[in-house]
Amino acid sequence: MSPRTSKPHEIVERALALSRADGCVVIADEESSANLRWAGNALTTNGVTRGRTLTVVATVDGREGTASGVVSRSTVTADELEPLVRAAEAAARAAGPAEDAQPLVADVPVAADFTEAPAETSSAVFADFAPALGESFARARAGGRELYGFASHELVSTYLGTSTGLRLRHDQPSGTLELNAKSPDRTRSAWTGRATRDFKDVDPAALDAELAVRLGWAQRRVELPAGRYETLLPPTAVADLLIYQIWSASGRDAAEGRTVFSRPGGGTRIGDRLSELPLTLRSDPAEPGLQCAPFVVAHSSGGDQSVFDNGLPVRPVRWIGDGHLEHLLTTRHSAGLTGLPVAPSAGNLILDGGGDRSLEEMVAGTARGLLLTCLWYIREVDPATLLLTGLTRDGVYLVEDGEVTGEVNNFRFNESPVDLLGRATEAGRTERTLPREWGDWFTRAAMPPLRVPDFNMSSVSQGV
Repeated sequence: MSPRTSKPHEIVERALALSRADGCVVIADEESSANLRWAGNALTTNGVTRGRTLTVVATVDGREGTASGVVSRSTVTADELEPLVRAAEAAARAAGPAEDAQPLVADVPVAADFTEAPAETSSAVFADFAPALGESFARARAGGRELYGFASHELVSTYLGTSTGLRLRHDQPSGTLELNAKSPDRTRSAWTGRATRDFKDVDPAALDAELAVRLGWAQRRVELPAGRYETLLPPTAVADLLIYQIWSASGRDAAEGRTVFSRPGGGTRIGDRLSELPLTLRSDPAEPGLQCAPFVVAHSSGGDQSVFDNGLPVRPVRWIGDGHLEHLLTTRHSAGLTGLPVAPSAGNLILDGGGDRSLEEMVAGTARGLLLTCLWYIREVDPATLLLTGLTRDGVYLVEDGEVTGEVNNFRFNESPVDLLGRATEAGRTERTLPREWGDWFTRAAMPPLRVPDFNMSSVSQGV
């Protein structure tokens, strides 16, 4: 058995057969990726990679409780498989009882495609996109602008097997496109991005046209001081803020009084109204275009995931419903501690606000305010309020009497996404979007643009 000829499901079965632990979980991730990069209106590099990662979780029962040991390695050969299993068992025996210990998940139907070959991506995923991108280079060159950026597509086939009989499989395609347009003197820059499953829904010509308009706006420069401004947040910026919010929505941490979702005096804020708008923040593994794993895949324990929950079904959940906080992230262990329902994290996030206006229509309805492009370098300042700080980037525009009249300087902002939801006065039409800051870790998001009457631009920034 070599890494090139062995099949992922066979590796999972062999590792489980080798196990001498009281319980065992094996995860085989078969990965392939393809990418394109370009600069100055010309392709620069392209490539395809493939790899495999094997994770073994061993559990050992003792008088004081159950311990777990986890070992992950890449490109495991036949000779290395048994040492990997033994290493996980040794790690479990050396560890103390695991706080999150639970019986391994059982009684889940076997995936019909568990024994099939992994799905793979290749440069063929760009068959229609690449020629269209080349045509965009020509248009950009003729229009006096330069295009920079990259496109990446990854396909991960995950095989999950356990000593309790689970045999699950999930294929996850993930594609991202980031496109920058710059003026030849590099004084003006505009950015846009897209998330996609297969690049069939990405139109380079439309994206280039959008960037051309933004570069045109930037021909007039207006300097503004720090302050609070009516601000239109595009879907990408809303996604970056709410992804951080969901990462901070631990049910256990809230119950222990450590987060913005803690109730003063004890307990959590479940049931509290967070927004006067009918906002619903949800996750659903079957969401069209944003499909993700319908079961827990945990390569380690920590925060709000547990290796003991591997294979646990992930069901649709409303984190916020009609403006009210409904759920917080929990494992089976933390749900038992807090009395909250089990709600594992999911691989997508959708905000619905009931609005039907596009960002352009919201601009047309703005007397005076700022239009952002995206946020970056987002960092937490205060977990008790979820106060975040960060920078604007690649275009902040002044809106006057329903029209964009110029580009303004960049700012540092200080805001809590929870507070923003409470102060937002309008949510536009929800659309799929690529988070600029968190796109390397979280790509499956759909958000509306939001209008915030008093977004806190705390200082002027020299960022671009």
